[in-house]
Amino acid sequence: MTGREGNTVTTRFENMRTRTLPELHAGGYSRIDGGIEFFLRVNALLEPGFTVLDLGAGRGDFVEDPVAFRRDLNRIRGKVRHVVGLDVDPVVTDNPGLDEAHVIGPDGGFPLADASVDLIVSDFTFEHIRDPARSAAEMRRVLRPRGWICARTPNKWGAIALPARAVPNRLHDAVLARVQPDKQARDTFPTAYRLNTSSALHRHFPDAHFRHCSYTHESEPAYTGRSTVAWTAFRALAAITPPPLRTMHMVFLQKID
Repeated sequence: MTGREGNTVTTRFENMRTRTLPELHAGGYSRIDGGIEFFLRVNALLEPGFTVLDLGAGRGDFVEDPVAFRRDLNRIRGKVRHVVGLDVDPVVTDNPGLDEAHVIGPDGGFPLADASVDLIVSDFTFEHIRDPARSAAEMRRVLRPRGWICARTPNKWGAIALPARAVPNRLHDAVLARVQPDKQARDTFPTAYRLNTSSALHRHFPDAHFRHCSYTHESEPAYTGRSTVAWTAFRALAAITPPPLRTMHMVFLQKID
């Protein structure tokens, strides 16, 4: 596709999107924006004296978000006392949204003291966790009593995860280059989907120790590229999708003990 053809496709797609969701003209985000939905609730839980753990913090690509309101919601540093970032990728040490950063080693342990954080935020990380029992145990260990775990992650049985799971990890970069042309390859990681169902969340964060305030959410389609047909089809499917099959889990868990 030539540059001119690509620009035409993009313009046609954006025109269709704003006709369908006219509120995009008022602030740059839609009523079904999953990032706004998630981070509004995260911000509602923050307190100035908190220490926050950003689990899977990555390089901090939120700073590239063109929507200022959503970008500011994503930025936690400055709203709380201290923000610690953890990731398996050493790029986390360059994340501008952190006060402190550490790389998670091969054993999966968090280099943090027991009961040292008030809130854990994890945006699109749970689907990459290969040892959910180990990760859940570490989250419980470092979280203070009454603290929160906040995570946004695809539903294993939703319209995003089902086709994604059918694609081998070795082909994800090539597929994402077509369906999400603006996403950089360095932001793509292997998926496991072992902590992406309601039953898995209750199993690894049992009711005896956590209050479950989670829900599923049907966000604006993110994996349709610039295809007006695919975007329209996903929106139509979302309108009839029952809650257990919605594309996203908005995970909010409060540690009881």
